[in-house]
Amino acid sequence: MGNFIITKRTNGEYQFNLKASNGQVILTSEGYVAKASCKAGIESVKTNAPTDTRYDRNTAKNGSHYFNLKAGNGEIIGTSQMYTTSSARDNGIESVKTNAPGAATIDETI
Repeated sequence: MGNFIITKRTNGEYQFNLKASNGQVILTSEGYVAKASCKAGIESVKTNAPTDTRYDRNTAKNGSHYFNLKAGNGEIIGTSQMYTTSSARDNGIESVKTNAPGAATIDETI
């Protein structure tokens, strides 16, 4: 089972990473000014992760593959790491679908 890890950026904003059970980061959030907003983002990921249509599958200019997870309102709530192939990216999406709904939250800012 994966974990959401809340950290603080050098600019003071909060962010979360979803890590798979092997410790690999599979999804990263935007920066949030308030920790409560960061926690709400985690809940949004848990809600939206199982729905395949919430994922935008993209290719970067350098040919790397990545995805964005969007909320029901279309706002991006998480972005993946870069993958070398589209099949690796699709495996990343499946990992988010599997890990996010039941993931625990670990707050490293306390």
